Amino acid sequence: MPNTKSAAKDLRKSKKNAQRNNRVKSNIKSLLKKIDKAITANDKTKLEELVKNAQSLIDKAAKNKIIKKNNAARKKSRLLKKINKQNKV
Repeated sequence: MPNTKSAAKDLRKSKKNAQRNNRVKSNIKSLLKKIDKAITANDKTKLEELVKNAQSLIDKAAKNKIIKKNNAARKKSRLLKKINKQNKV
């Protein structure tokens, strides 16, 4: 329970930011799952579009400090590694 007006406002603000952050993280995870499905289905046109969106979303999340910079780099690297592996086979 906040004791001051500013503490109450800060609590409201942090709850709102946490909701936004969780929504963005969830969107990233669901997009990565869609990409996995597209890889298994071997749908190259859909995959290309999804990867472009995923990279953009990951970069924006890192820029807004929702996820850390190295986390974003790792996600993108693993994503491209998966796709390159699929293209070789």
